[in-house]
Amino acid sequence: MSTTTGSTLQIHTYETAPEASKPLLEKSKKSFGYVPNLHGALAEAPGLLDAYQTIHKLFLNSSFDKDELTVVWLTINVEHECHYCVPAHTAIAKAMKVDDTIIEALRNKTTLPTPKLEALRSMTLAVLRNRGVVSHEEIASFYAAGFNQRHLLDIILGLSQKIISNYTNHIAETPLDEAFKRYDWNK
Repeated sequence: MSTTTGSTLQIHTYETAPEASKPLLEKSKKSFGYVPNLHGALAEAPGLLDAYQTIHKLFLNSSFDKDELTVVWLTINVEHECHYCVPAHTAIAKAMKVDDTIIEALRNKTTLPTPKLEALRSMTLAVLRNRGVVSHEEIASFYAAGFNQRHLLDIILGLSQKIISNYTNHIAETPLDEAFKRYDWNK
């Protein structure tokens, strides 16, 4: 049975989802052991769920390591004040064995443990806040921290994924899954 409790959009289960979304929800269940509520919300639009899953896979295979992936994801989630994705990506970061110091600094907007990670957060925020209009100086500073052109473009890939999830969660008021509740987050 699908739910709308606490949500402005229907959160589909496998049984209630449009036919075109069912194979995608099977992938979600295989990956997570259940269908996350975000995926249930996205299922109403099979193309959006497919895009989200595809971009997620592409971003996982980007130029970033696990710490850097987490910096991009959580920086965007916190900036967008996403009640669902901050806890979800906290759980994902912990499963990826990202150091708690990094996770907590991102969740609380405090200084990251290395200048390189801080440079990544700064560039991610610059791209996000300025809609891609970043200065030559910002780019030079980012490159001087040890990043390159591919890293810069991979931030845009991560941002693409997070726009799908963060915006959907704002509209849907997606309820947190049990697995994420212990990492609840508020601005």
